[in-house]
Amino acid sequence: MRSQPFPATLRRKWSADLSAAELYQLLKLRNEVFVVEQNCVYADLDGRDLEPTTRHFWLETDGTTQAYLRLLEEPDGTYRIGRVCTARAARGLGFSRRLVEAALVEVGRTECVLDAQTYVADFYASFGFRPEGAEFIEDGIPHLRMRRSR
Repeated sequence: MRSQPFPATLRRKWSADLSAAELYQLLKLRNEVFVVEQNCVYADLDGRDLEPTTRHFWLETDGTTQAYLRLLEEPDGTYRIGRVCTARAARGLGFSRRLVEAALVEVGRTECVLDAQTYVADFYASFGFRPEGAEFIEDGIPHLRMRRSR
């Protein structure tokens, strides 16, 4: 990990508290990383961003979103981490780690799941997530379902 050249501010908001401009910045970063960079056409706008219990975490510098994570509450009481992404220019600064740490503080001892792109499964394992089931292909990219139980 390279050293951080500038401080990034951690933001966390419930969906209802997001301004239109904030939501736009978050969706823009997700689009840049998942749709454009990873060449993955998928339904990013799945209706869950505005659910009352959805929390959005992001790191920004000078008003620009550098990294993002979405935390959902599932109907069975577990949490789901998703849409974790970092702008290309901000990679290697530990931003994804900061976001996952912040989300897990919120989760506490409650069970948490995520669908990790396989190449970053070790990153999530460092937080106590363990693979659950076989690798699967989602939107043309290999993934692993991972669960963190406490």
